[in-house]
Amino acid sequence: MDQSYQTLSFSPSEMGDVMNDGRLRLLADCMLGSLAKWLRLLGYDTAYENEAADPELARRARAEGRVLLTRDHELSERKGLRTLFIRSEDLKEQIREVQEALGAPPDSALSRCPVCNGPLTPISQAEAAKRVPPYVAKTQTEFRRCPGCERVYWPGTHIDEIQKQMEKFDVMGSS
Repeated sequence: MDQSYQTLSFSPSEMGDVMNDGRLRLLADCMLGSLAKWLRLLGYDTAYENEAADPELARRARAEGRVLLTRDHELSERKGLRTLFIRSEDLKEQIREVQEALGAPPDSALSRCPVCNGPLTPISQAEAAKRVPPYVAKTQTEFRRCPGCERVYWPGTHIDEIQKQMEKFDVMGSS
């Protein structure tokens, strides 16, 4: 692959223009589902489209003020669209590419729903008890809910695995 290929369709000095209400917002195309999930876990506002055609992706990115993440050369070269062309097929390298181009995650890790991208909000143990298995309700004290998909999250053993993976990624802002 041509190493001189321009990966970012706008200059870093335009980052302020990319921010929507001071917030960096991303949209990942169908080739970047795993990247979208991990960017959400890391604290990036990352929408994901797994079936949309290129014109719909472009429309949504423009309408929502999002930077489009793609591995599609043609899509990344569309005029009037802010894109980041992701070169690598390796997830760790993809995360590095995003962070080198766009900076550290704007939100703290584990603050967004990995399924639908909604911002997680704290809920009481009593409220969570209505939505989680009884054992979890008895043994956990901290819960967060996604207002989009209604999923409830708590710091179980899976969090340790997620944090280990983040350390392997050696990403900015994951500690």
